[in-house]
Order: sequence, then structure tokens, then C-alpha cells
Amino acid sequence: MSLTDRTRGVLTRAIDVYRGTGHDARLTAVRNRLDEPLRVAIAGRVKSGKSTLLNALVGERLAPTDAGECTRIVTWYVDGHTYEVVARPRKGEPRQLRFRREDDAIEVDLGGLEPADVDQLVVTWPSQTLRTATLIDTPGIGSLSEQVSRRAWEVLAADEEETPADAVLYLMRHLHAGDLDFLRAFQDTEVSRPNPVNAIGVLSRADEIGVGRIDSMASARRIAARLSTEPNVRRVVQTVVPVAGLLAETAVTLTETEVAQLRRVADVPLREADDLLLTADRFAERMPELGLTSIEREALLARFGLFGVRLASGLLRRGAATATELARDLGERSGLGELQEVLRSLFFERRDVLKSRSALLAVDTLVRTQPRPGSDAVAAEVEEIVASAHPFNELRVLSSVRAGWVIGKPDVVEDLERIIGGGGGAPYLRLQLASDASRGELTAAATDALARWQRRAENPMTAHEMVVASRVAVRSCEGMLAELGRAG
Repeated sequence: MSLTDRTRGVLTRAIDVYRGTGHDARLTAVRNRLDEPLRVAIAGRVKSGKSTLLNALVGERLAPTDAGECTRIVTWYVDGHTYEVVARPRKGEPRQLRFRREDDAIEVDLGGLEPADVDQLVVTWPSQTLRTATLIDTPGIGSLSEQVSRRAWEVLAADEEETPADAVLYLMRHLHAGDLDFLRAFQDTEVSRPNPVNAIGVLSRADEIGVGRIDSMASARRIAARLSTEPNVRRVVQTVVPVAGLLAETAVTLTETEVAQLRRVADVPLREADDLLLTADRFAERMPELGLTSIEREALLARFGLFGVRLASGLLRRGAATATELARDLGERSGLGELQEVLRSLFFERRDVLKSRSALLAVDTLVRTQPRPGSDAVAAEVEEIVASAHPFNELRVLSSVRAGWVIGKPDVVEDLERIIGGGGGAPYLRLQLASDASRGELTAAATDALARWQRRAENPMTAHEMVVASRVAVRSCEGMLAELGRAG
């Protein structure tokens, strides 16, 4: 029986135990959640670029990026057949709201509701991306309003109810002490709330690290790589990915008009273009013969940033012929593609495990805080699933490795982390092979890995913590071989 089916079964029994108490409806919603897309929250400090990155991931400018009243409300973006916005007040029934697209972003009329009185907004929008993941845009951490900041905590680390988010993208402009404090606050070593195995750090606004220079992303990648290896960071996020969020958003929403304007910059002789693009003020004010109004120039800076204008005009100068080609090149250089690949390998390939974690947390919390006849049996079943399901064992070992509880030679620990899925669940990633490796190559590598980890597990000189981790690695190798056998 699959992990999802076992989780569904324990939820069904919990619903029977709590029938007529009011908790049964919430448990039914949790069970239904197993069939819904993965819920990914986007969190971070104020002005970290959360809404901009959400727009880039969706491929449309939906979330407002200014400091309007709706940015103080937790907003869910879900797939659907219609276009609508619904407010869920803290008191009273849900209410459908009027909205319009303003500069392509959704502008919502709260209809007299105060932001503090709205628990969440739900934006329904037909989208291929949202069929895979429901995205939750949270208010900024560190807001001047404690109430606004608290709303992000409610999404990521609910105290008494199930955690609304299955996974978290945490954005930071640079590593701030408050970022680590916040991430540690909802870290947990069990299969429950966000921890290193379902949290990814994003070095957002990465182009600003190099003050808009063309090599800014290269500098950001070096910083992200260093952060990913720091013990304090590894304990709270799985990896750190650099993304130039503004450029990523613009790449997926690029217009022909913007390309035509950028071509004017690309047609300027290189030395003069370098001088023009030295600062944002120079670009906004100099070279009237460029044929762009001040409004057009400000709009380009708002959409691309100085880094993006430099990069886009350079790509056009070197031969990008169409808007489609330019958009593709800008997207690749923004880091968006790398983030999407990380999301796929670390989140979406694990969606069933992550959703089961969230569901079991809800049941575990309820049976501990609201016991009633029959709840002990439900609690025992939850404990048995958590203890016996191999995906959870992998997650526990991965958390232990990241926390520094499992130690050994660096190459051994790195191999362990990879085999149990720390870099992604696909066999070729676990075995460090090319994505097009043949079944024979995968089988041979998995067989070698199985023997290697069996020897380590049986070696009397191996430390106890590593023995436990090695047995999990052995099971992971056996699982890969069984999967490859079925594929054959």
C-alpha cells in the first residue's frame, strides 16, 4: 500500500473517531488535500521580491508588487476554470470580490473590508503552473506591523492546526540573522512542520549583489553556493538558489514593444552604450537622440532594472533575433530555470511525501490536544506510519545529516545525502549519473551503491548514527533496483 493510501486510511479512521465534534469536517478537508496540488508558500522579509518571484513562476503578472493593502493579506493562487477572487474574513462567510487587471497585475477591491479583518484572499486563475502547485504569497517578515508579520507565521508554523503549506520558498536579499532565526523557529526534526527537507532558500534580487554589473549573477551563484555549504544554513534550508526575480518576471511577460525599445539601446555604439548604462540616472536623462521618452525609459528600468537593460541590449547586440529568443535567454540568465529544476526535483517529485507529512501532522496534533475514545488507536497508527514508511526515514536521516548529527568523512556524508534523495528523488540524481543514463548503467550503479552501503552498515567500526543512516541508504538502493526492475 502506498504512503498516500496509508495516510488516507488513517484520516478516514480519525474522521470516524471525531464524528460530530466539528473536527471531522476539518479532517475531511485534510483528506481531500491529498488529491490537491502541492501547497508552496513564498516567504521572506519585506521587499525581498516575493510577489515578483510568484509572477515569474506562474508566467503572468498576477500578484501586485507595490506596497498596497492587499500585500498585507495572505493570498492563495489556485488553478480553476474561472477567474475570481474570494475574501475569507476572520469572521463571517466568504465573499466574492471585484477585481481588475491593472498594468497586468490583479487589483482587488476589498469592498469595504479592512485588511486586518481578512484571513486570506483566494485568487482562482486558469494556469498550467497552478495545476502543479498552489502558491501562497505571504506578507513580509519584519514588517512594521507585528500583526502583518504574524500572518506569515500562521501559514508556515500553525500552532494548533495543520500547517497550511507543504513546502516553503524562503527569499532573502542577503543572509540576515533574522532570516535564520525565523527559519529555526518553525524547524522540526520530525515529519511535520517545514524543515531542511521541504524548505529552499532563494537569494532573490541576485542581480543587485553585483550592483547591476553584467557578471552580477556569477557573483550571486558563488555566494549562494557558499551559503548552501554553511552548517547554519544547511540546518534550515535544503539549498540556496540565486534568482534575479525582476528579470525572471520580465522574461516570461516580455512584450514586442519593450523589445523594440531595447533595440534602440542595442543600436548605440558599445562604448557610448556602456557610458549611458553606467547608472540608472544616466539612462533616464542622457542621450535624447535615443528616441525614447523619459516615461519609456523609466518603464524599462521598472521592468528590467539596470542589470536587465544592460543584459537585454547586449543579447540583442549579439544576435537575439526575436522576442521569443530574447525572453528565453533572459529567463536562463535570471536563474529562473535553475529554480524550477530545483522545485521539480526537491518538491514536486516528493509531492506525495510532503502532502502526507502535512496530513499526518494535522492528525497527530488533534489526537494529542483533543483526545477522545478511539484517538489512542489513531495516534498509534500515525506513529507506525511515521516510523515504518521509508520516505519518512529518508527525510529523518537527511535532517540528521543537515543538523550535523550524522558525521563521517565528507565524501561519505555527501554520498549518503545523495543516495537518500538530498539532491532529488530520481535514480540518476541519487546515483550521480547523466539524466539520459541507460537502465543498465543505473542498475550497475545502484548495485554498486547497495554493496557499498551494506558493507558500511555491517562494519563494526561504523559509528551507531552512521549505521542507522546506512541501513536507510541500503533500503533506498533496494528501492531503486526494484523500480528499475519494474521498468524493465
